[in-house]
Amino acid sequence: MSMGFNTIAGAINQAIAEEMRRDETVVLIGEDVASGIFGVTAGLIEEFGKERICDTPISENAIVGCAVGAAMTGMRPIVEIMFQDFLTCCMDPIVNQAAKMNYMSGGAFSVPMVVRSPGGAGIAAGPQHSQTFASWFMGVPGLKVVSPSTPADAKGLLKSAIRDNNPVIFLENKLLYFEGGELPDGPNITIPLGQADVKREGTDVTVVAVSGMVPRAVRIADELSDEGISIEVIDPRTLYPLDTKTILASVSKTGRLVTAEEGVLTCGLGAEIAALVSEQACDCLDGPIVRVGTPHVSYAYNQAMEWATIPDEQDILVAVKKAMGCE
Repeated sequence: MSMGFNTIAGAINQAIAEEMRRDETVVLIGEDVASGIFGVTAGLIEEFGKERICDTPISENAIVGCAVGAAMTGMRPIVEIMFQDFLTCCMDPIVNQAAKMNYMSGGAFSVPMVVRSPGGAGIAAGPQHSQTFASWFMGVPGLKVVSPSTPADAKGLLKSAIRDNNPVIFLENKLLYFEGGELPDGPNITIPLGQADVKREGTDVTVVAVSGMVPRAVRIADELSDEGISIEVIDPRTLYPLDTKTILASVSKTGRLVTAEEGVLTCGLGAEIAALVSEQACDCLDGPIVRVGTPHVSYAYNQAMEWATIPDEQDILVAVKKAMGCE
């Protein structure tokens, strides 16, 4: 397999273009998708035209509602919601329509659609443009939830999401858009949904990190290896269905668990994983489960205050030391 190099933004762009070439039922709709917020969908309209790259009015509820109807009648729409904060404006068509339609129709209707949305803090966008809502959607039966951290994962998972016959919430991190990495060549290379990836193998502590926390966890793992602490970094990639087998196998090996997410800790992904490990691998634990995430506060416009809120490498390092009993 030959490998190229690209950013996450470029990988998402490639995935959309390749799937639109492969399947004429794939369309992209959303606000300013012709020009491309953060440049992610830039250039697609030149190839596919206005009939398949559809700029919409500013109504998230209408955008997703149209996509649900299109998906039920044979299309495979990709919806872009400009910021994850605005997903609050279209929760009804996502949660009450897309997620439940297959169940309520007894399998008569499928809703093969993807809702893409960037989230996360760090660019001084304020409390209404910086949130991440992964854990909200994990609790909705009928939805699959994806959150990639590398270009290869972004491309492979998005292609799988577009081909899936269920609604998929595809959560992207704004700060990761321009992170570079290897990207496998070829239009048919996909990554199965529900399969975690071990980003770094280790033996002393398992760190389950999500999205923007993954590269930070890997950097801490590299740093602590010089101190003789071996960290295994796991990226779930798909948050629902969650690859519990890989997580439990790692914790059984290391005996310690740290979770790292940018979302608010209360009722977050870390809480779910901690409960899972407590129920199914409690006898394997040699130390406390430690969660890293955003405290129960809103993000500030002031960038110094914002960065003081976002979990960083130091927070992960402290959590690992606590799990190791090295405080």
